[in-house]
Amino acid sequence: MEQRNIQQDFEDQFKDVLSRIQSKQFFQSDWDVASFAVFFIFIGMVLLLVGLVLIRCCCCCCCDHEKPRRQKVGLENLALEP
Repeated sequence: MEQRNIQQDFEDQFKDVLSRIQSKQFFQSDWDVASFAVFFIFIGMVLLLVGLVLIRCCCCCCCDHEKPRRQKVGLENLALEP
């Protein structure tokens, strides 16, 4: 009996999806559109941050030990020395 309900629910959902594709009405309300946009903006930001981390790790970490030490520029204020 439970298997029949699950199969019937699946068929109903599949028919609903097909009818929406045929009618070209994917969203039922404005809230659906807004939640869809927010979801993909979130996924896009996560992918962007992961990409930036990968670029930083792959390209910049190899060169860190080869950088020369920074040299001081300008005059040293000896009045601040004890």
